[in-house]
Amino acid sequence: MMTVHETPGPGAASSPIIMGHIAGPYGVKGWVRVVSYTEPLERLLEYKPWQLRQGNSWQCVDVVDGKRHGKGLIVRLPECRDRDMAARYTGIEIGIYREQLPAPEDNEYYWNDLVGLQVVTLDGRELGIVDHLIETGANDVLVVRGEREYLVPFIPGQVIDAVDLAGHRIRVDWDPDF
Repeated sequence: MMTVHETPGPGAASSPIIMGHIAGPYGVKGWVRVVSYTEPLERLLEYKPWQLRQGNSWQCVDVVDGKRHGKGLIVRLPECRDRDMAARYTGIEIGIYREQLPAPEDNEYYWNDLVGLQVVTLDGRELGIVDHLIETGANDVLVVRGEREYLVPFIPGQVIDAVDLAGHRIRVDWDPDF
């Protein structure tokens, strides 16, 4: 059975993978609200250090403290002591290096590994390239961009016939006219 773990956003071995972003300040003591793209949300706190992207540059940061709060996380960053300092982090993306992630088991994939792969039908018809994935609750969905956009359910053994990471290809049992 195949399992997909969410790691949204672009990334490669040499650049961090986006795992969340800072939504804004929390309180008056320098804490920030964080939107985590991990499942469960708290998993983001397990990865240390974080890489914060400001413009085109990355800054390495060790989280001082963090915890789940409502539907997100709140985090204290070093040298962030008041609300004004925390507000400066609003919108900054949080990344980690690929090496910080646990290796996927056999037939498991991170979303980031699937983005950019060519999608072809069982009879060899090319649908396009995986642009991104959507989490629907029932199953993940590949958003494939080619001559048109296809929404292909990631259902191993039914729709997904084979994933070949080395060959940069996913073979699907899918009617392109659907």
